[in-house]
Amino acid sequence: MNGIEFGIDSFGDRPRDDEGRVMSHAQAIRATVDEAVLADQVGIDAVALGEHHRPEYAISTPETVLAGIATRTSRIRLGSGVTVLSSDDPVRVFQRFATVDALSNGRAEVILGRGSFTESFPLFGFDMADYDVLFEEKIDLFHRLLDEGPVTWHGTTRAALDGAEVYPKTESGRLKTWVGVGGSPQSVIRTARYDFPLMLAIIGGAPARFAPYVDLYRRAAEQLGTTAHPVGMHSPGFVAETDEEAKRLFYPGYREIRDRIGALRGWPPLRREEFDAEVAEGSLYVGSPETVARKMASAIRALDVGRFDLIYSSAGTVSASARLRAVELYGTRVIPLVRDLLAEQSTSVAVVR
Repeated sequence: MNGIEFGIDSFGDRPRDDEGRVMSHAQAIRATVDEAVLADQVGIDAVALGEHHRPEYAISTPETVLAGIATRTSRIRLGSGVTVLSSDDPVRVFQRFATVDALSNGRAEVILGRGSFTESFPLFGFDMADYDVLFEEKIDLFHRLLDEGPVTWHGTTRAALDGAEVYPKTESGRLKTWVGVGGSPQSVIRTARYDFPLMLAIIGGAPARFAPYVDLYRRAAEQLGTTAHPVGMHSPGFVAETDEEAKRLFYPGYREIRDRIGALRGWPPLRREEFDAEVAEGSLYVGSPETVARKMASAIRALDVGRFDLIYSSAGTVSASARLRAVELYGTRVIPLVRDLLAEQSTSVAVVR
């Protein structure tokens, strides 16, 4: 548990300014960069930016924003969360992240996924009927590109490659790559087959319900002869000085976005009782630093993960200043307290043994 890493995730949600006006997409991107710079300063290990093509979110090309962050930070790792590989080209994804890796002196990492939204498919001319084959073929190609040697590959979703060299190369010779999974056993096994670390997207319900997926990943890696890397998880939340303030700031924007997306997916409107239950027992990490830290430590122990990322901007239209304060509290108070709680647990176990 001592090696646990902590990150923050954002989709570039459009915050409000101090006068209550919703920021433009351009302002939201700049706000995200400022938040990442602060995260670097307060000791957060990683920032992951998600790819979306919807009006609520400003980031459609995470690696472009990460390149900007790279030039203003010195230690924080820079990743996507996720890159929708199915509707992109693996060669170009590799090249863009290798470029971020160069700008950041080796701090880039990519989290590949199929994405929970489908807007990118018609936008870039892909057929949803090919949803499965697109990801299967493209992750296979991306896996080969990571060796950074000549690539020979044939498939049905893009032009074949015959001994192709892809540039730029990374200085380390290997771009760290995760796969983000929302709960499909087949995706967990695929991740193990390609020897990638697993990042679990846990956005609702008790975190412990994902324990079978962690176990499946480790068993699959053992049977396939690959490495059972430390598993990561990311979940939404928000930190403020008190539990009451965090809920007051977070709930209205969270409900708005949740209901907007729910209307497209057939979900009923969010009730306040559901929200409170999710904060108390589910996968919303909303509250004071002490409350959020205790809940994070509990989830980390339950799933035995090696990294926890907080999706700190999922409240939508929270003010930019409140988001900056949430990042500061997460880095300066939540993370140290979680480390202490986990250390205390490890010491107690050692004494009992």
